[in-house]
Amino acid sequence: MNETFIQVTNTRYRPNFHVTAPAGWINDPNGFVYFKGYYHIFYQYHPYSADWGPMHWGHARSQDLVHWESLPIALSPEKPISKNGIFSGSAIVKDDKLYLMYTGHHFGDSGHDDDFYEDQNIAISEDGINFEKYASNPVISVPPIDNTTNFRDPKVWQAGDTYYVILGGQTQDSKVGRVLLYSSKDLLNWHYEGAIAQARTLDTEGYMWECPDIFSLADHDVLLMSPQGIKPSHEKYLNLHQTGYMIGKLDVATAKFERNNFVEVDHGHDFYASQTTLAPDGRRIMFGWMAMWESEMPEKEDGWAGALTFPRELKLKDNHIYMEPVTELEKLRIKQTENKVSFSSNLTEKLLLENVDSHEIQLQLNADEDFTLKFMAADDVVLALQFEHTENKVTISRSDRSDKRIGYVNQSAVIKLQLLIDRSSVEIFINDGETVFTERYYSEMHPDVLLDRVNFADVQATTYDLGKNAVKY
Repeated sequence: MNETFIQVTNTRYRPNFHVTAPAGWINDPNGFVYFKGYYHIFYQYHPYSADWGPMHWGHARSQDLVHWESLPIALSPEKPISKNGIFSGSAIVKDDKLYLMYTGHHFGDSGHDDDFYEDQNIAISEDGINFEKYASNPVISVPPIDNTTNFRDPKVWQAGDTYYVILGGQTQDSKVGRVLLYSSKDLLNWHYEGAIAQARTLDTEGYMWECPDIFSLADHDVLLMSPQGIKPSHEKYLNLHQTGYMIGKLDVATAKFERNNFVEVDHGHDFYASQTTLAPDGRRIMFGWMAMWESEMPEKEDGWAGALTFPRELKLKDNHIYMEPVTELEKLRIKQTENKVSFSSNLTEKLLLENVDSHEIQLQLNADEDFTLKFMAADDVVLALQFEHTENKVTISRSDRSDKRIGYVNQSAVIKLQLLIDRSSVEIFINDGETVFTERYYSEMHPDVLLDRVNFADVQATTYDLGKNAVKY
């Protein structure tokens, strides 16, 4: 098979400081880890086209979570690549080596999408760049007998002298999502411990739990995952698939996770398949895929598709996850403007920033009044954020989508907004990350950002120009 890598033909939508591939398609972040002085992030990657295809693991690394260098492909499917894929997984450091644990996805001879099996495999590197697949792969060859062939996305960690891994699964009988737990002493020989949790009903918690991740925050355990098949419920679960979390307590001895209900972690159109790591300083940091399966992705015309979110620090307060951009964001700020808010011709609108490309906007407003934040390209509203103060309700609408996204904030005296804008994306953090929206938007022009509000006396605004070309290919 003589395939050549696709090339980017137009940079009109290309981000400046978000990780994406040199060209081609990307989705889930994988293998997020700190190893030998670098943060490493891998991602699902198809280098031969801007559409999903046989998955590889793309790779980038950074010393500061902000400036990234693209590295050679870490993992490629076995030949013929049209029949196989290297699906999602995670990374761990053992004996000064970097171990990747990943799902092998194998299609049957029929070629049908539902004719496949999945197994779990290991690859090892001494330098964090060149990887060798373990000669005795797979290390977990078949799912439990009561699981379907949906059996993927290992997230591995160490506790004491034991390694554990959780996997996304699906029950054989009721066809609902669940998470499976395995243990090992050496990362190579694994013992099945049991299913730690599963969906209570198909409609409310889905038919498959992808990309599971489990970690501790504020003396609680958090199960983070991406359920497929949750039925939309009024203002919630409006994407094709969701990403969210459950708070509880994991008991590895009994292989049980006592937990509360599922909560969406991001309310935007473009967030899926998150993965976290523990930074050397103790922060829990997360990446997500900044897209969704139903998104049209106009950048495909330009030879690429998809990106990762800016890395976020997670905190747990009152059983709710707050997300904010990592503090290393400060390294990107190259120009700051305080409280520069200009009148537009409409006296109910003020111009916050012209010609936004790679920028940060911080706003603080009294929460006793409605307001709308608009991304305007000429006379067109590309994206709008509307706050309704009587309900503490936030609604996101976009010109390229007929479906809005909705979130809520707790009652407070002020509303704080932090927007990270990067060419064709905006990540909106409200009240220190209590509610977050991740959005892609597409405009041939760099839009202006305007604030529509009756009373501007209480508005505090700070804008930053953010450095370009923070990702090197």
